[in-house]
Amino acid sequence: MSEDDLNWRPIKTANSLFVLATHILGTTEENVLGVLCGQPVQRQREAEFAAVGTSADTVRSKWSDLRSRVEEALGHLTPEELDRKREHPRRGQLTGREVLIVVARHAAEHMGHAELTRDLLLMNQGKTPPRRKY
Repeated sequence: MSEDDLNWRPIKTANSLFVLATHILGTTEENVLGVLCGQPVQRQREAEFAAVGTSADTVRSKWSDLRSRVEEALGHLTPEELDRKREHPRRGQLTGREVLIVVARHAAEHMGHAELTRDLLLMNQGKTPPRRKY
């Protein structure tokens, strides 16, 4: 995808594909590493929605790093830690398992959002979006 494609918004107030990817990385880091695993996280949520990217490689690189950190951190969690409640900054008390469900659900919601944004982008370019087989 080109830089213009990554940053395209169907309307001025909508999120671009780059924003969606940046946001899901931020929320995954905050929830898994911060809330669930108790690691310090320096997230700037509002900045995620203003993010502009030049290449999908930027997101791929950030995801690769985050994925390694998440895998490492989750590998040290015990079943008891997954059952323990902790304070989520916007959702109140959640068990570790509930935090993981929040992460999965949130990522799935934004995946659908990204697919719709990509389809609108393609249609705006006069192209036919791919047919999905679910």
